Amino acid sequence: MNISRRELFHLAAIAGLSLAAEDVFAKLNDLNPEKLFDFKPVGNVTLLHICDLHAHIKPLYWREPSTLISARELIGTPGFLCGKAFLKYYGIKPNTMRAYFDTYIGFEELAKKYGKMGGVAHIATLVKQIKAERGNDKVLFMDSGDTWQGTAIGLFTKGLAVVEAQNALGIDIMVGHWEYTYGKDRVLELVNKHLKAEFISQNVADDMWGELIFKPYTIREVGGVKVAVIGNSFPYTPIANPKEFTEGWTFGIQPERLQKFVDEVRSKGADVVVLLSHDGFTLDQALAKMVNGIDIILSGHTHDPAPKPVIVNNTIIVIAGSHGKYLGRLDLEVKNKKITNFAYKLYPVASNFIKPDKEVQDLVNKLYEPYEKQLSEVIGKTETILYKRDTFYSTFDRVMMDAIKEEADCEIVFNPGYRWGTTLLPGDNITVDDVYSMAAITYPDVYRFELTGAQIKNLLEDVADNVFNSNPLYQQGGDMSRTLGLEYAIKISAPTGQRISDIKVNGKDLDPNRTYVVASWGGNLYKMGKNAKKLRPSYDITIDYINRVKVVNPPLKSNVKILDFDCGCPTSEGKCL
Repeated sequence: MNISRRELFHLAAIAGLSLAAEDVFAKLNDLNPEKLFDFKPVGNVTLLHICDLHAHIKPLYWREPSTLISARELIGTPGFLCGKAFLKYYGIKPNTMRAYFDTYIGFEELAKKYGKMGGVAHIATLVKQIKAERGNDKVLFMDSGDTWQGTAIGLFTKGLAVVEAQNALGIDIMVGHWEYTYGKDRVLELVNKHLKAEFISQNVADDMWGELIFKPYTIREVGGVKVAVIGNSFPYTPIANPKEFTEGWTFGIQPERLQKFVDEVRSKGADVVVLLSHDGFTLDQALAKMVNGIDIILSGHTHDPAPKPVIVNNTIIVIAGSHGKYLGRLDLEVKNKKITNFAYKLYPVASNFIKPDKEVQDLVNKLYEPYEKQLSEVIGKTETILYKRDTFYSTFDRVMMDAIKEEADCEIVFNPGYRWGTTLLPGDNITVDDVYSMAAITYPDVYRFELTGAQIKNLLEDVADNVFNSNPLYQQGGDMSRTLGLEYAIKISAPTGQRISDIKVNGKDLDPNRTYVVASWGGNLYKMGKNAKKLRPSYDITIDYINRVKVVNPPLKSNVKILDFDCGCPTSEGKCL
């Protein structure tokens, strides 16, 4: 590893190593084999970016998906890369820290070597190092949302604990999505009374008068450059989440309005125009073709780690993963209102090798203190890896569905395809906090109800059309709903309404005319059926189940057969990407 003395001081400071130690070079070579913290500054503007923290203010394990499937036209493009395809596309060597952070390959062994990821105290260390290097006046720190929700600490404080963590990090500007599931009144309370950052969105308006709820944009001077930042909240919020949380507000993509604001900030002297977005990586690539004059899009929502920017219509598009695993840094050289040079870095927040900022760590400890006894309770152990993210199936979902099926005494369970949570390694203890990290939403109740076989078939087709639509504008987010007691085959490339086949319920062919007893949570599926009965919250059911069985060992094999893709990944029964 060829490293200068200046770089050594920089890396050692971040890692919290003593320069007097004889093995400093050996440690840095071992822990940072790819110069993970190296960065050659460019120009006079630094934009820092996080997205999809999902309230994980402590370090965690987070395994990237082993299947990431979409329409054939999108597969193999940034946003739909995983595993070996990801490594090849970005030129990443296997069995490295970068490979560990960016793919599922060898995750369990690499986790033992490299440890946990993320943590706001560790992000704070990186941010302070960058600000010390560049100067505060040259740095703007932005957050693309899905920040306040996703863990017990977020749920119990209705987002306030995470807002306090954002304030400590020095977030300057943010947009939202799951934030809105705390309800309009709570969002406005947090924004107006507690959040130090500006909360902006050009696509959230009162549906009666058309007046914008938040500022559409802000203009900041950064390094002597006028940087305009326009906000886009998740356009499908009232569809992806129960609409009662945002009743009276409209969302949508709003490209015409966005174009108007791009032109407006240019007329006000903006040198650089940034879209701070929670649209999703692929949708933002499509949006860049629809709107002219956007220099940069800081994307979010789809949780993609993308080590290199995508350039569309002269727009630089970047996204910084999820769960606090990454800190994005984009340096700009701006001359005569044009970006003449730029450099980008996706820093892996390797919490074992980055010394946590003491002030922020003390805050995290304080925020957790009232709940520490409850959340740290060990309720069981896992014999296999428990993960969340994948297109069709995950082991953590399977454990939850086992618990719900037992509680509801039903034939079929549907679990929502949310993309946030945590990962537990084989042999790990399972805590109350771990379960909440999979289910900490404001509408967690499980419902038992009845659906006909025909309704079940139509439901699967509707979800598949959302997930696999070839037009990114019609993809509303999330993976396929997970199922227990229900198996099926899917042809991704088939026309709408014709993707799902060979549906079986507990080993028998689905009867379209028969009524089945179903349980689900995390949405309004129960409203489609009859005789709905509300049961307990999903996290309470799961905690009690694990506490009783003590050891869980869900199968790794998916219950979905994919007919038209093949990658040989370990979780598919049939073929997959």
